[in-house]
Amino acid sequence: MIEPRAIVADDSVVIRQGVARILSEGGFRIVAEASDATELLDVVAAAEPHLAVVDIRMPPGTSGGLAAALRIREVHPTVGVLVLSQYLEPGYALQLLGSGVDRVGYLLKDRLGDAQELLDAAGRVASGGSAIDPAVVDELVRARRRDDRISRLTDREREALALLAEGRSNRAIAERLGITVKTLEGTCSTIFSKLGLEEDPDANRRVLAVLLYLDGAR
Repeated sequence: MIEPRAIVADDSVVIRQGVARILSEGGFRIVAEASDATELLDVVAAAEPHLAVVDIRMPPGTSGGLAAALRIREVHPTVGVLVLSQYLEPGYALQLLGSGVDRVGYLLKDRLGDAQELLDAAGRVASGGSAIDPAVVDELVRARRRDDRISRLTDREREALALLAEGRSNRAIAERLGITVKTLEGTCSTIFSKLGLEEDPDANRRVLAVLLYLDGAR
C-alpha cells in the first residue's frame, strides 16, 4: 500500500506540529511543513504530495492560506487540499468549492481535538473525495433548507446529483449515465429548478445543489 505524502502549512508551530504528528501516526508521510503561503506553494510544487493541509488564515495577508489553497487546486489538481479554519467562513468555503468537490476539504479547527476525525477527513481528501465540516454545510444551506426538496427529483436526477457530489465532470457523468453532455446539462437545469436554486451571480448552483444533497444524506 502506498504511503500517502502530506504537507502541513500553518503559521502556528504548535498547530502545525500537532497536525503533522496526528497524520504521521495515522499512516501519512510528512514530506514538508510550511509557515506561510509562499513557502507552501514552493514545497507543493517540489514535492507534489497527495495532500496539503492548509490554515486558511496564514501570511501574507489575512487570507493567504485560502489564496494558496485556490492556487494549488488550479495548478496542481491531483493534490488534495484540506483547509483548516478557526472560524466559520461560508464565503471562503464557497470559493474553495467553486471548482468542484473532489480532493477538497474544509474543517473547523475545533475538530482537531478528535484525531480520528482529522485522519478520516485527510484520508478522504487525499484519495480524491471530499470532507466538509457539518457546521459549514449547515450554514451554507441554512437559508435554502431543502424542505425535502431532494424527494422532488426522479431516480435519474438523483443519480446525476450523486455523481455531481463525487466531483465528476459533466463528460464523465454523461458517459456513466449513457447520455450526451447536452442532455446532462438539461438534466442539471431541471435539478437546479426543482431544488429552488435560481441563477445568482454570487452563488455556484452546482456547489449548492451538492451541499443540499450531502445535507439530505446525513
